[in-house]
Amino acid sequence: MNIAITGARAPTGPDAVPDAAGANLWRADPAFARLLPLYLPPDLMARLLPELDRLGGLAGGALDALAMTADRNPPALHHRSRRGEEAQAIEYHPAYREMERLAFGEFGLAAMSHRPGVFGWPEPLPPAAKYALTYLFAQAEFGLLCPLSMTDSLARTLRRYGRPELVEKYLPLLTSQDLDALHQGAMFMTEQGAGSDIANTAVLAEPRNDGTHALFGDKWFCSNPDAELALVLARIPDGPAGLKGVGLFLLPRTLPDGSPNALRIVRLKDKLGTRSMASGEVRMEGARAWLIGDPEAGFRQMADMVNNSRLSNGVRAAGMMRRAVFEALHVARNRQAFGRRLIEMPLMRRQLAKMLMRAEQARAMVFATAEALRRADAGEDAARPLLRILTPLLKYRACRDARQVVGDAMEVRGGCGYIEEWPEAKLLRDCHLGSIWEGTSNIVALDVLRAARREAALGPLLDHVRGLLAEAPLDGAAALLPRVEALVHRAMDDEALARGAAGALYHLASAAVMAWEGARTHDPHRPALAAMVLRHRLMPRDPLDASDPDAPLLAEVLAAA
Repeated sequence: MNIAITGARAPTGPDAVPDAAGANLWRADPAFARLLPLYLPPDLMARLLPELDRLGGLAGGALDALAMTADRNPPALHHRSRRGEEAQAIEYHPAYREMERLAFGEFGLAAMSHRPGVFGWPEPLPPAAKYALTYLFAQAEFGLLCPLSMTDSLARTLRRYGRPELVEKYLPLLTSQDLDALHQGAMFMTEQGAGSDIANTAVLAEPRNDGTHALFGDKWFCSNPDAELALVLARIPDGPAGLKGVGLFLLPRTLPDGSPNALRIVRLKDKLGTRSMASGEVRMEGARAWLIGDPEAGFRQMADMVNNSRLSNGVRAAGMMRRAVFEALHVARNRQAFGRRLIEMPLMRRQLAKMLMRAEQARAMVFATAEALRRADAGEDAARPLLRILTPLLKYRACRDARQVVGDAMEVRGGCGYIEEWPEAKLLRDCHLGSIWEGTSNIVALDVLRAARREAALGPLLDHVRGLLAEAPLDGAAALLPRVEALVHRAMDDEALARGAAGALYHLASAAVMAWEGARTHDPHRPALAAMVLRHRLMPRDPLDASDPDAPLLAEVLAAA
């Protein structure tokens, strides 16, 4: 029996399911192009423009496809050769290897902070350059950026604290763009019993007659476990109790004579996200390692690597938020329902604007922190406490916001957003790691208070905010300064307030940075977003208030995004 179905048919194809695949994510983000010259000198900006454009095209196209393929084909651990010999190896999909070639080789992301020559530039590139490129890369791939960040951070820590002979031997290998010579880095801190409580580290470092130490014990969560070099925290026998008895050690996977070191990967983790990249459990069975720096300052020295990784984590969260906002805007501008484009609907405009606000807060804080890092590394004493507090602030709030923004983007796409063929599902799985990796939200919020209390970083941050507001006044912001300061001081006496205090500092600082950026670029939309931060995040407006100061701005702000 044939049944004829008449009437209008629902649209199919691109009109029904908008698809932004192949977009150049640099060109699709004009606000980024306006902001970046604030943080880079004109000659370097001109040199980087073709690289930013090239990476933007890859991130929306070929790199994105590689990332999706590597995510579906996670690494596998092999314990023996086909002849039955003990020979551990991790097998990576060719898509992951190609992403390594792009990140470490072609773009030199792990090398550019440590030596001249990347992109032909005659000196090491400033943090803003590295993080601008990383921000674009993260819009396609999060997982690989973990090994990349740890390689970059290990090189930085080794340069600061390592013996000259170790620096001479390993720094060129850590910063090589030749993948055959490259030594990737890792960081082995976490233990099953200690977690974030590093004072309870149980792995032992026994002194050897040749000046090295033999490491014994298990590390529970080791990303990039087959890296050629790892920094490891281990307890020195007969050392002081607590943190002062924990030293920092450089652990090579292969000894100088070419023989394998005495460590093995017990298993790989089956993770929610970042599936392209291997994380595992490592057992050291007398593995030889070199002590780095002061034997009683292991964690303090490792903290430099941790903070660098936290900043990188914030960059990745900002990048993933931007990708989510881009996808949501594309859907809203091109999808029709109930006779209107989604972006014409008031509730959708409000949802998109709040997503954009969070993403732009994170981006502003990324480059404010990158600039503080540049100044601190240049020897400016005033920048060090500012960097010390900005880093955990960014890591704390941006990584939490990413979960909200990506989840909202999934809603904007609807049912397709829940399907693994589309970018939102992978983004959502990946972004959940940010709130755990290098410290959970509670740990990092408490670190904000530690920076404020022990390292007197609150004053420099508030002075920095006042300076920004002096250049770019923002209604209500100056009056909020003493209230936020009082909240932080209360939180120092009552740790239950730590998260609220850290959030308030982040919102106030990010709003001030965005207002300053808007004044410098003559972009009226950034102060509008900064005002929304104050209204909706720092001093929420009464929802029953009939006035809506945001309403006239939403369409205009979204049109410029």
